[in-house]
Amino acid sequence: MNTYMAKFGTAGVGELFYTKGYKHSQEMPEFLATLSLTAFEYQCGRGVRIGDEKAQLLGENAKKHNVTLSVHAPYYISLTTEDPEKIENNLRYLKESAHAATQMGATRVVFHSGSVNKKANRKEAFQMAYDALKNIMVALNDEGYDHLIFCPETMGKMNQLGDLDEVLEFCNMSDNLLPCIDFGHLNSRMQGAIQTIDDYQQIFNRISEVIGEEKARIVHCHFSMIEYGTGGEKKHLTFADDVYGPPFEPLVELLAKKSYAPTIICESAGTQAEDACEMWEAYKKHKLL
Repeated sequence: MNTYMAKFGTAGVGELFYTKGYKHSQEMPEFLATLSLTAFEYQCGRGVRIGDEKAQLLGENAKKHNVTLSVHAPYYISLTTEDPEKIENNLRYLKESAHAATQMGATRVVFHSGSVNKKANRKEAFQMAYDALKNIMVALNDEGYDHLIFCPETMGKMNQLGDLDEVLEFCNMSDNLLPCIDFGHLNSRMQGAIQTIDDYQQIFNRISEVIGEEKARIVHCHFSMIEYGTGGEKKHLTFADDVYGPPFEPLVELLAKKSYAPTIICESAGTQAEDACEMWEAYKKHKLL
């Protein structure tokens, strides 16, 4: 089996976690290990509410069970805001996320970049966000968080910043930035265009072109089936969906054949553990071919 292995895991705990009798997120590494999953993204979407003691316990358990941790920063971040208070809050949310990540030994912090300001066109909004992120990265480094990787996420709604090229341009700014490629979001923006191994390969080719093949091989990823409309993303689904996609099989086949080694975080609606296992089993099958 090739040395370069993708990691598969979950965003949040999901329904199976509680069905199996677990109660606290600090137990997630043990739960994931029983499923042969090796990644967990701790969710701070509604605010960073984990204290140092619990974060450290989560980290200890993750190390014990060989589970790689990441943190999802609050959803409230908007790099296109002109409100001084919100600009200050953007930095605070990322600093709090970085602190929690450091306490638990996580290596990556995922964040959203916000919507296109109604007063600006997309190009102006992107430049505003780029400048804001540049200032934030300087501040985070000054605070001693240069050991972390911050991952701007590709977004699923047309009016949000975060198409593939925008995220890649953000990541050219600093070595401490790495894309979070959400394939369900991209598929929503592209109105279901991600169908084949070649479609996935084109995405990885573009990542390699802009930020280099080395980084392309280790990108952070989210995966789920997502319902979409003309405006893009509507809601997350489970792998039972056979309408919206995108299909996971061509992706794991590509990862196995090309020896890409990203971290794949499953964001299915409640069945993220079961669906992450399905991806892992399919990946192993292709890896052993």
